[in-house]
Amino acid sequence: MTDASPNSSELTQRIHQAIAQAGGWLGFDRFMAMALYEPGLGYYTNALQKFGAMPSSGSDFVTAPGMSPLFGQTLAVQVKEALAATGSDEVWEFGAGTGALALQLLDSLGDAVRRYTIIDLSGTLRDRQADTLLKYAEKVRWLDAWPDAIEGVVVGNEVLDAMPVQLLQRTQGVWHERGVVSAGEQFAWQDRLTDLRPPVDIEGEHDYLTEIHLQAEAFIASLAERLLAGRGGAAFFLDYGFPEGEYFHPQRHMGTVMCHQLHQADPDPLVAVGQKDITAHVNFTGVALAAQNAGLHVMGYASQAWFLLNLGLAERMAAASLAERSLAQRLINEHEMGELFKVVGLATSSDWAAQGFARGDRSHRL
Repeated sequence: MTDASPNSSELTQRIHQAIAQAGGWLGFDRFMAMALYEPGLGYYTNALQKFGAMPSSGSDFVTAPGMSPLFGQTLAVQVKEALAATGSDEVWEFGAGTGALALQLLDSLGDAVRRYTIIDLSGTLRDRQADTLLKYAEKVRWLDAWPDAIEGVVVGNEVLDAMPVQLLQRTQGVWHERGVVSAGEQFAWQDRLTDLRPPVDIEGEHDYLTEIHLQAEAFIASLAERLLAGRGGAAFFLDYGFPEGEYFHPQRHMGTVMCHQLHQADPDPLVAVGQKDITAHVNFTGVALAAQNAGLHVMGYASQAWFLLNLGLAERMAAASLAERSLAQRLINEHEMGELFKVVGLATSSDWAAQGFARGDRSHRL
């Protein structure tokens, strides 16, 4: 994996310039933001394929909606319940990818949805979404920025993991923030002393690398502000991650930052910049606390497997073909997406219970 494309070369030049302008050192959160979202050049804003089931398509990874349409059809059960409970007819999706989830939800929800709003930073993905959702052109709209108020049901599948994180490195008992410097035409790591700390103490004296998720938590706080500014609503986020006690476990000393290219994972975000995805696992305790501190209620927190089974996935699988069942099984298998992926539900009101958390709710572990 090399920085071979002209776009990648231009992106690396911009990052080198940003490093120089910042005095020779750039926090990893700023580096990650540029690598993923620099207009026209970052991974999510350039024209690379990204989403797909096989590397032969030039894609880098597959998400649950691309794996099986039963994912969106099952999630629609929860969205429909939430729409009824909140008295709304609008769905909002952040980071809609190819538009596959939107299509599955719109096909399933029918007249229960008057408008489907997508907020996505990627112009190239927006074009792909528009093609996917052509038959719903009268219902779907795209926004470049947050409105003052949001009413309805929000969904975000694999959105929080792509939000920039700050890296903290404990070396010989002393905490540093890990950033990026220029090393000729390449990038290299450099640590600086910092007052920043993980939200919990990490037992032991061993060297330890981890992340803090200030941008994701700020995102949740902004969402809460807008939901509370309107007539209310609910939000469901599905992603890979852990509660705080597992996230900052003393044995998790290498952090969770990971890259994805051509369906292979690697731990080095400093090469092939702009050509591969960069992610970090989600600290769901931080998400829940940010929501609560901003005035939302946490309706539940469960593994993706329990969430989808509560919403009737097993019954849908029983009625599907063998090939469809095989693909959908990956959504709930413990060694695939079923356990690593979690779901958190947030709402402006606590006077209704979400079906997706009827069994297997782990809110007490947050």
